[in-house]
Amino acid sequence: MGEDERVSGEGRCRIALVGDYNPAVVAHQGINRTLTLVSKTEPSLSWSWIHTSSLGHHPAERLTGFAGIWVVPASPYTNTDGALGAIRFARENGVPFLGTCGGFQHAILEYARNVLHTHHAAHAELEPEATQAIIAPLRCSLIEKSGAVYPVADGPFASLFSPGAEEGYHCSFGLNPEHEGLFGAGPLAIAARDEDGEVRAMALNGHPFYLITLFQPERAGLTGRVHPVVDAFLQAASVETLRQAAEKPRVHSGGA
Repeated sequence: MGEDERVSGEGRCRIALVGDYNPAVVAHQGINRTLTLVSKTEPSLSWSWIHTSSLGHHPAERLTGFAGIWVVPASPYTNTDGALGAIRFARENGVPFLGTCGGFQHAILEYARNVLHTHHAAHAELEPEATQAIIAPLRCSLIEKSGAVYPVADGPFASLFSPGAEEGYHCSFGLNPEHEGLFGAGPLAIAARDEDGEVRAMALNGHPFYLITLFQPERAGLTGRVHPVVDAFLQAASVETLRQAAEKPRVHSGGA
C-alpha cells in the first residue's frame, strides 16, 4: 500500500482523508488516533489517506463510494486544485464533509469561487500579492495555540460546540474579516466565533453534513477522546453508507 493511502478495517463506512499525509504532523496523528478509537466500537469504519497529488481533474474517479470526505490540515497542499476538487465533489454530491484548518480555508476558497462566483478569490499564503484575498493572515498567529470558541446561537451545528471551550490550532491564516460580508446571505453560514468575534467555524445549510473549522477537533484523539464535531461527521457518514447501500443494484445469482 502506497504512502498516500492508509486503510484501517474492512468495513463499509469508508472515509476519505484528503491531504498530504505526514506522520510528523500532530493533526494527522490525532486523526489516526481518533478514527482508531471509533473503530473499536464501530468495526464497519475504514479510512484512506488520499494524497492531493493523486487527484486529477476528475476527483469523482477517486472519491466515488466514500461515505465521508475530510480535507485535513497541513497546507499548502501539493495539489491545491486536487483539494479544491475534492471539496467541490463533496459539496455538489451531498457527501458528508468535514474540513479542518487547511480544509476550512480551502472550503471557503472553493465556495467563493464556484458558488459566489468571486473568480479572483485567493488564498494569501498561495498568492501573497492577491487583491482579493478571501483567506488572509490572522491578526495573531495560532501556531500551537488554543483559544475559546463560541457557537452562533441560532447557527447550524451549535450543539456541537460548548460555549467557551478551548480548542487547539496550528494555523496562521483564516477568513479575511474584510470579506466576511460575502457570506452573509448564506447558505454557507457562520457556526462559531472566537472571543474576539472572528470566524472559527462555518456550516453549509441544506447539505446532509458540511462543517468546517479553523481549529483542529482531531486533537481530542491525542487525549483519548472523540470530539463532538468528528463524532457527528462520522454519524452522518454512517447514514450515507446506508443510503449508498440502498441505491446499489442487487446482484442476482441466477436460477429460475
